[in-house]
Amino acid sequence: MTVYLDASATTPVDKRVADLVMRYLTEEFGNAGSRTHEIGHAAQTAVARARRQVAQVVHCTDDEVIFTSGATEANNIALLGLASEGERTGKRHIVSTAIEHKAVLEPLQRLASSGFEVDLVKPDPSGRVSAEQIAAKVRPDTLVVSMMAANNETGVIQPVPQLCRLLKDEPPYLHIDAAQAFGKIVPELQHHRIDLISASGHKIFAPKGVGALIARKRGFRRPPLTPLLVGGGQERGLRPGTLPVALIAGLGLASELALTEHADRQASCAAYRQEVLRGLAPLHPQVHGAAEHTMAHVLNLSLPGLDSEAVMVAWRGLLAVSNGSACTSASYEPSHVLTAMALPQDQVRSALRLSWTHMTESVDWQEAVARVRDLITA
Repeated sequence: MTVYLDASATTPVDKRVADLVMRYLTEEFGNAGSRTHEIGHAAQTAVARARRQVAQVVHCTDDEVIFTSGATEANNIALLGLASEGERTGKRHIVSTAIEHKAVLEPLQRLASSGFEVDLVKPDPSGRVSAEQIAAKVRPDTLVVSMMAANNETGVIQPVPQLCRLLKDEPPYLHIDAAQAFGKIVPELQHHRIDLISASGHKIFAPKGVGALIARKRGFRRPPLTPLLVGGGQERGLRPGTLPVALIAGLGLASELALTEHADRQASCAAYRQEVLRGLAPLHPQVHGAAEHTMAHVLNLSLPGLDSEAVMVAWRGLLAVSNGSACTSASYEPSHVLTAMALPQDQVRSALRLSWTHMTESVDWQEAVARVRDLITA
């Protein structure tokens, strides 16, 4: 049996979540916009409950949760949705980082092509971006600062609390892409200074196709986002369309479970990390990213002298791992994240990402090592 070690790409759906989703797909299938009968009211109630469950993870109010199809859509709404405000106020400067997911970098490229100036701060060799360097880039005409909470390739946690403190008295909006971090690193995302947070359900054992944008109010004013789609008033006019009640209910329950089971999940993932490191020790792996700043369930490493594609083929049927972001895995381009970290190109080419969950099965590491050694002697 293949052991799944690609949880940063997607997680399995928790059975408790799957059971709830099926209930709203097959039994309580009403439209949350139907206000005239009890079946529609039941759907409304499910959405309201989920909104509250998501809000509790980041300490925001229920009405600050906007349901989306995932973090990619949330990132697009957060960044492209601020463009009109930037044009209205003359604030056409944006600060972000060179290690963001393409779901942030590509909207920023679109903004740059329409006249916005984008500054991308590079990380240090450990994969961490300096909060001080980001804050130093902020100018009077800066519209938004956007930084991921944790990197999708290395698992390195970025200094969100430090950035919040540095930006305390500055006017730019702060957007955090928390696709990899929502429900996994909790206090860091609860800071009131964060204006916008993007989250994705399928990273926390909910179904694919659902996520959320947290849009915190400053005082009584919401972030001035312009909707990217029109055609309905759902989600405070920011995301029109019939709400996928079953998926939203699943996201809500998954969020609640992530919060209540957080400590146990973290401990389990940290213990598993030590198993992985012990198992691969005979191959002398080069780990990318300082352990003290890396999420417990992610390990990015290179095996000296070995191409990542060859290793993945050798492990086929034993381990399912990746060599980068699932969203760009078809391109086989060198990782822009590891390149920005200024790692040697041989390490970039040989990098593997192993990521697991609190439910991941044990691995026959002797077999895994033997298969890789066969590559060396072939």
